Amino acid sequence: MNYKRNIIVTGGAGFIGSHVVRLLVKKYPEYRIVNVDKLTYAGNPDNLRDVENAANYVFEKADIVDFEAMRRIVRRYEADGIIHLAAESHVDRSITDPFAFAQTNVMGTLSLLEAAREYWESLPTGYDGKLFYHISTDEVYGALELTDPDGIESPFTTAASSRHHHAYGSEFFLETTRYNPHSPYSAAKASSDHFVRAYHDTYCMPTLVTNCSNNYGPNQFPEKLIPLFIENIRKGKPLPVYGKGENVRDWLYVEDHARAIDLIYHSGKPGETYNIGGFNEWKNIDLIKVLIATVDRLLGNPEGYSLPLITYVTDRKGHDLRYAIDSRKLQHELGWEPSLQFEEGIEKTVRWYLDNQQWLDRIISGEYRM
Repeated sequence: MNYKRNIIVTGGAGFIGSHVVRLLVKKYPEYRIVNVDKLTYAGNPDNLRDVENAANYVFEKADIVDFEAMRRIVRRYEADGIIHLAAESHVDRSITDPFAFAQTNVMGTLSLLEAAREYWESLPTGYDGKLFYHISTDEVYGALELTDPDGIESPFTTAASSRHHHAYGSEFFLETTRYNPHSPYSAAKASSDHFVRAYHDTYCMPTLVTNCSNNYGPNQFPEKLIPLFIENIRKGKPLPVYGKGENVRDWLYVEDHARAIDLIYHSGKPGETYNIGGFNEWKNIDLIKVLIATVDRLLGNPEGYSLPLITYVTDRKGHDLRYAIDSRKLQHELGWEPSLQFEEGIEKTVRWYLDNQQWLDRIISGEYRM
């Protein structure tokens, strides 16, 4: 079959990547979607069971750092586009093993860029109709001051933020905010962002970069805060909170991020950067209390039953105080905004983890990697 487009998604068996792959495979049967994933600990084939037999879906197990493998895959599938999500992403792991983060996030991105450049420049049509779309993080911008500990009404208005949204300062990350990464993870992502933009400026490669806030939702590896705490509440285990729990993050439901990626891939202007955020800031401790209330209610526990599980632990090294994204460029230019209010998203997320215990058990046991 001749497909209208051939799109490679890297890291497609991971948390955000699996939602992007699922959306594209189902929405665009005329596209061939090639999922390239090394299947490290965070890559889980179970995340894509519902589309793994689709006619327009292909899986390639490969490491993006392997330049020869990337050259082969880009040419074999005649890639028109690359949506690059593959990355080491857990900050705590980056503190203990920074080399792995530099290798995957920097050299892996460079490997992909060079494989795409070689192939696309060899074509009679060159870069026409081609796109390298790099997904990054808000953490590259560093940290914002927490100027209002109690929160103020947000200056942003969206359908999804109308019921609950506070801001904890007057500053927000813009697409023009100076990079100032503070962890090995964010430093590696910042470097990869610079390489993508350098390929646009040096080789005129059509590229896009998006920087997104914290994602939550189904299929997230249970080392991250929300799935970890849902499982710990269910089992009555301690909930380790860094410092005093005062750190503020902007949260976005993962399916809304996938919708944004789809929209930006098809309608974004090459060479541009778009920030993707939830207009939805929460202090960690307040988020944890919402999680406790939701899980307890769905498990039939008395109100406040799991609050004593909160355990304050030594703060993370270099722990940024506040991240907050201004997504108005994306909202105004392309018409995107989050679809879910946070309470709705948390309810859906908690229900999914409670209803999919087998998925979680296979990760905890390591069976998913066999």
